[in-house]
Amino acid sequence: MDSYLPIVYISFLLGLLVIAGVAVFRQVLKTRRIENALSRLQGKLSKEKGTALEYYELGSILLDKRLYVQAIAQFQKAIKTGTLEGTELAAVYNALGFTYFAQEQYDLAIRNYKEALKASPNYVTGLNNLGHAYERKQLAAQALEMYEQALGHEPTNPTAKRRAESLRKRMVTPV
Repeated sequence: MDSYLPIVYISFLLGLLVIAGVAVFRQVLKTRRIENALSRLQGKLSKEKGTALEYYELGSILLDKRLYVQAIAQFQKAIKTGTLEGTELAAVYNALGFTYFAQEQYDLAIRNYKEALKASPNYVTGLNNLGHAYERKQLAAQALEMYEQALGHEPTNPTAKRRAESLRKRMVTPV
């Protein structure tokens, strides 16, 4: 019995090491893929005019890296191409709004979320984000309205359910 204990212990440690190694390897591959895409897009777009999708992709990468000013510029270029419509245009405006939201520029975020909803009125992500921006601006009634609209389009939306329920509890005044 005592001779199996070290083998089990070493096997357990080896298993943990393999799991950690795989996780690190996957993260390195993901980071390398993102850096390659960043390099490729920056190189291409510095030499020639790109497509709306390329500007959006570059803006998304820059947003993930928290390079907000550069991300905003790329999202605006994507919009200015004039080739996007509907849900695609809504996604770019939503990303632009999210970039402003991350910088705590809530009025600009709200403006862009509203533009996203003009492009695609049923865009649930935009409704949720607009509700969140309203919450940050202490506009609970408008926030609740956005979450309820999101639930109207997607009744099982967990974000809208959770936030709407929280707002309803806060808005109820004691008797």
